[in-house]
Amino acid sequence: MLLRLVPEFELRRDVLPWLAERGCAAALDTSENSSALYVVNVERNGKIIYTWKENQRNTHIGLYDLQTKQNEHLYMFEKNLHIISCSINNERTLLAVSFCQYTEEERATQLLQSVSKYLTLLIEIHPINNVRVLKAVDSCVRVQFLYPVEDRNASRESRLLLVSEDKYIEQFDIHVVAEEHKVVIQKSGQLPRAKVVDDLVWAQWDMMEQRLFYIVPKESKSTLRCVQFYPEENFISILESHLDIALNDTQLKLVNFGYDYCQDQDVASKSLNLQVFTSKAGGLCVCCSRVSDIPHEIIYSIYFLHKGYNKTFTVSLERAESRQLKEVAFMNLDYYVAAYLPGQFLHLLNIQHPDMLCYSLFLTGEDARIDTLQNCSIRSPWVSAVLDCNAGSLFDVSISDSALLQLLEKSKRDCERLAALHCALLYFQYTEDLEMQIIRWISENLSTCHSFDPIQEFIIASLYCRMCPETQNLDKLLPYTSLHDWIGAVPGVICATDIISLPVLEFQNSKGFWEKLNSNLESVKYAEPHLHYHSKVLRREWRNLSEEMVAQLKDHLMRHLQYVGKKKIDQIVLDYVANLLNLVHRIMKEVWRRYQLHSCIFCFDERGSAAEFAVFHIMSRILEAANGMCMPLPPGFHTLHLGLGVRCLPLHTLLHYIDNGILQLTETCVRKLLKDLDDTEQNEKLKFSIVMRLPEALGQKVRQYWNHPINANLIARKYVKLLLEKLGNRQCSRPIPERLSFPVEFLPLNYLTNMLAEIENQGVQPYEKQDHVNVRFVEETALKHTMTLLGLKYS
Repeated sequence: MLLRLVPEFELRRDVLPWLAERGCAAALDTSENSSALYVVNVERNGKIIYTWKENQRNTHIGLYDLQTKQNEHLYMFEKNLHIISCSINNERTLLAVSFCQYTEEERATQLLQSVSKYLTLLIEIHPINNVRVLKAVDSCVRVQFLYPVEDRNASRESRLLLVSEDKYIEQFDIHVVAEEHKVVIQKSGQLPRAKVVDDLVWAQWDMMEQRLFYIVPKESKSTLRCVQFYPEENFISILESHLDIALNDTQLKLVNFGYDYCQDQDVASKSLNLQVFTSKAGGLCVCCSRVSDIPHEIIYSIYFLHKGYNKTFTVSLERAESRQLKEVAFMNLDYYVAAYLPGQFLHLLNIQHPDMLCYSLFLTGEDARIDTLQNCSIRSPWVSAVLDCNAGSLFDVSISDSALLQLLEKSKRDCERLAALHCALLYFQYTEDLEMQIIRWISENLSTCHSFDPIQEFIIASLYCRMCPETQNLDKLLPYTSLHDWIGAVPGVICATDIISLPVLEFQNSKGFWEKLNSNLESVKYAEPHLHYHSKVLRREWRNLSEEMVAQLKDHLMRHLQYVGKKKIDQIVLDYVANLLNLVHRIMKEVWRRYQLHSCIFCFDERGSAAEFAVFHIMSRILEAANGMCMPLPPGFHTLHLGLGVRCLPLHTLLHYIDNGILQLTETCVRKLLKDLDDTEQNEKLKFSIVMRLPEALGQKVRQYWNHPINANLIARKYVKLLLEKLGNRQCSRPIPERLSFPVEFLPLNYLTNMLAEIENQGVQPYEKQDHVNVRFVEETALKHTMTLLGLKYS
């Protein structure tokens, strides 16, 4: 299973044994009566509130602490009640409870028309003392205490939200005083209250960040708003966004305001399934699904508000019965949003880079199976958490690295491979073992990926993950992929993209998530795609890559990160290049270890093995990837590559690779080749072919290591050419001197040697540092070469 679920809390495991010790378990049979024991709410500090009934007479409320793993009995009603909502304050001194006093049948038979159906109470519970009625109405009410920042001293004030089915939310301010070892509500008449929002049709509570998202209808569209609650201040309206979502406004839909199964399931069948997710990097997503008019078709949308567009997915289901179709469940995995339909599909969508469909991982069949989540009564109360409301189980949810690797290895589709590769690098940052396994997969699948270069994607994605957490907004300036377009599609899924208006933020000098969201929105306003650093800008400077790659990257960052400072940017660029070279080194190290290669590759007197040829092929692909991205390679790469090429390739192929720039002649490798190889006919041909292709500067350094007539002849030719080039149109001012060596009856040679001697006497020395190159050397070399061609013996 791709998603790993670890049970943090289970009613059967964590509560039933405790109830059994209290003598209450005999009355509980969760297999037949799910309403006998169920979770009511999950608070910000990890406290889980649940309720159970004892012999259909008493209704109890209990609390489970995720940190201490302990249960606590909070309160008991001596009546069979249906608890709708319950919340406890941070100091655990006050309990707010909303419940239904009777059913419609009871109201009809007992003539209770004058009695309110729903009652909302505020109870002092440490110790149990006074009970105050907050609401007595015929409409359902949900309650939720606000929680201050962590590690704050106990407060004498608690704030409570009341959410009414009549589509309004208000806040109560509750002041308490300490009296004789107990905490009681300050008696001052009615509790101060303030209207938070009115006329809403949907609301979601973000318990971790203390935010209220809600939707109000506005003409043909809907408006999403957010209220931020602060511990020392009043609530502030902070966001507004217009959404093209048609909401059924006949009934209020609530998310994360406790869990009333009977009512939630009834509302879910009539209204839109919608949730809002935020991410640490400033991502804001609205996820919703709606019923399609076409049988066996599921439609869901993700509004990437921080990017300014919406993606709507239409999935055609195979062999699905109508009764099996349920609503899509959404889960927040921080870097990803998961859309899950039990028994059908699991769709992971990248929040940071949702613009390309290839970064979405869509799985079906066994790959999408999650054994512990077989129903859709699922909520994601906070990041990487899932609450199965029906089963009463809270899970820590994460992506399984082993399952992701298995998917990467067995998948035959480029879209799945690419998405899995990026998911592994983005989600499991700095995991060395996983990175090495990915390198191993890349080395085995270089020729199977047709739509992308896995080496390029690995290097760029790894650099992105290493560099971007260090500096704000750096993720918008560095490349995260080598692809700029993706024409592939996910089989069975139709995706439509629509541009939407950006949210409006109404705040100043806000920190944390809102600051990052604002930065994302500013990037979109100023054409974010043009901010990314593409390697194309370097192609014109390919010849000066060793100097210009760093300079141009530095200029790019300076233009958009002016507030960071030159010193910091210099360090970022140096770290970027260092990480890049280290990544290539890690690839080489892993490949070298896997194929068990060692320094024998520099023994040129024998041919390479199959393992060496495999490594040579991988190094060629690394070079191709680096050239395509205009990125440097670590020192020694070209020497190793050439050494393997000499051992593994036939001569004509080797020369072809050299002529086309795939293999680069390095001083270290060429010098060793000229010194170590003997002068057999085959080796002479190899050496001569190499020497003839050496750049002039490199040739002057290494030719002296090959003591052979062919090399001597080449040196003499180069010497004469340089002398004559430097002479130009100069005239010899003195008569031709006596010949400098033994007589040769070959007049052209006599004339040439005399002229060269005159030029030397005039101080024109092309090879000043090579004393053995002079006119005499040229003359002797010419004689040897001529006699060799004539088949004569030279003495």
